[in-house]
Amino acid sequence: MARRSARVEESAFVVEGAVLIDEAVRGGWDVLAQFVSGDAVAVGGCDAPVFVLGDGVLERVASTESPQPNLAIVSRRTSSLARLEPAAVGSSPWAVFLDAVSDPGNLGTILRSAEAMGAAGVVLGAGTVDPFNPKVVRASAGALFHVPVVEGATLAEVKSLGYRVLATSSHEQAGSKSLAEVDLGGAVCVVLGSEAHGVSTELASSVDGWIRIDHAGRAESLNVAMAATIISYELARARS
Repeated sequence: MARRSARVEESAFVVEGAVLIDEAVRGGWDVLAQFVSGDAVAVGGCDAPVFVLGDGVLERVASTESPQPNLAIVSRRTSSLARLEPAAVGSSPWAVFLDAVSDPGNLGTILRSAEAMGAAGVVLGAGTVDPFNPKVVRASAGALFHVPVVEGATLAEVKSLGYRVLATSSHEQAGSKSLAEVDLGGAVCVVLGSEAHGVSTELASSVDGWIRIDHAGRAESLNVAMAATIISYELARARS
């Protein structure tokens, strides 16, 4: 299932490694089958059938050069936008909306940071990489199985739930406020765009305010995953 179309068609994706498979089980995901090689033992806690692979088979089907001896097929699922409704989440929820973030490693890291800091969910806008891409699954370090991920929703729909929308900007963005100064209280959705193009102009009409991360160095901008991590921390701190 190396291709996104195959993962969608089969409604399933591959999880490599006992640790990540265990996170899927603990998160209540439907593990369809497990495959083990060598002396590896299948992950417990689920009733999926277990298949023992012969020598060299795992190396041919896994997505990594030196695959771990455990592999599983897990049923693909995403959350509905209703899962992010402030009344359902609790007081002062916050969420992340990603606009055309195409790098799998960045998405995985953003999911990891959002889950660690208590995000209500992560919404994947148009042009964003498939959350079930093997590189995303690995980079998320299991967070994919614990933070709600919403596909197919627009920023306007997120805003209609009652979220105040704050978009990240470059230092030249007119009217932007420093992250250290902006009010992060209440129900907030932060929009992050691709490093190459930033937040698209099509989303500007749904934005209530622009925030920037001030820095002293010469770098023009931060990696989008790093920016998301800093913002996620500040959102969590504002609620502590």
